[in-house]
Amino acid sequence: MLINSNKEKCPLCKSRSNPFYKDKRCSYFKCTNCMSVFLDRKQLPDSETEMKRYLEHNNDVNDPGYQKFVSPIVSSVLNDFTKKDYGLDYGAGPGPVVAKLLKEKNFQIEVYDPFFHDDKKVLAKKYNYIICCEVIEHFHHPKKEFEKLKNMLLPNGKIYCMTDLYDEEIDFRNWYYKNDQTHVFIYHEKALEWIKGNLNFTGINVDDRLITFSIITDHMKKVSDE
Repeated sequence: MLINSNKEKCPLCKSRSNPFYKDKRCSYFKCTNCMSVFLDRKQLPDSETEMKRYLEHNNDVNDPGYQKFVSPIVSSVLNDFTKKDYGLDYGAGPGPVVAKLLKEKNFQIEVYDPFFHDDKKVLAKKYNYIICCEVIEHFHHPKKEFEKLKNMLLPNGKIYCMTDLYDEEIDFRNWYYKNDQTHVFIYHEKALEWIKGNLNFTGINVDDRLITFSIITDHMKKVSDE
């Protein structure tokens, strides 16, 4: 169902957006540039609503299903980095399963979450890798958040994200991913390219739901090309 409402600027790329979809619960806009879909800014959930929803998630770090779900990120970190490197599980939630699994491998990793692990000192450090597992779709201000993450990343670092991407083949009306009101910004592949280009990442890789942004120095580029 299309909506008739005022146009809004995209919270990521600031481009013009058009009314896209409306149901009894929410209204959504679609960006004309990065093609992402986002919740009407007047309907963003407050902190109490967000907290309640996050506590409904499966937060048992010992649950095999939960561990399997995050395994693409864990495997990527184990493949790309070593025990000497420093990581951050950003938006770790009440059950930081990724951090747990990496710590079991003697990896050095901090956790941060504005609701459950709100230690601002963690955000003042620099990291070789940052993990955002089922997090970026919750960003009320995605450009600001990605800028913050980029600034915490060391040279040759990577940001690992897991989320569902939107594309034009998806039947949005029946798409499960929009039914969580805390999923306020749903990315299109064009949005990932916009982030890469405008925040000066040197690489991006999309493997199903796993999205990896990277910063590779000129020296490392040369080595990898040889």
